[in-house]
Amino acid sequence: MLDWFYPDEYLDSTYEIDFKQLYDDGFRGIIFDIDNTLVEHGAPSDERSRALLKSLKEMGFKVILLSNNSKSRVELFTENIEDIDYISLAAKPLLFNYRKAMEKMGTDKRNTFFVGDQLFTDVWGAKRLGIRSILVKPINAREEIQIVIKRKFENILLKRYNENENR
Repeated sequence: MLDWFYPDEYLDSTYEIDFKQLYDDGFRGIIFDIDNTLVEHGAPSDERSRALLKSLKEMGFKVILLSNNSKSRVELFTENIEDIDYISLAAKPLLFNYRKAMEKMGTDKRNTFFVGDQLFTDVWGAKRLGIRSILVKPINAREEIQIVIKRKFENILLKRYNENENR
């Protein structure tokens, strides 16, 4: 049961993922969370996030953003990014919008992966659906109170995950 909360990979940052290796392994679709995954919570896209998304599309990936935030928040992030699709108010970890994201990209469970910073939304939804999940550490520790509370429980699970990984 706890395995549903354990990511397939846990890294310090989205920006250190070996996307070329994942592409070579047959992955073609990437579902990204935004806040604290690509940029600080509430921030617009920055040069680093725009460059990453552009390079992924040039590499051949289909990319979509899946966020529990409002449409206006997601549009703030996307306003300087060409040709990026998104789903706002996604209700993660419910599965229907993970499926909708793959449908929009034309990908499936075998060739899609999810990148996010939260276990109880991002990873749990991806794992329940059966897609690869990559958990990244939050970009900034300053977060809304409901996320701070969830992080306390996440830290317990991550400690257990790290102990299992180091066996």
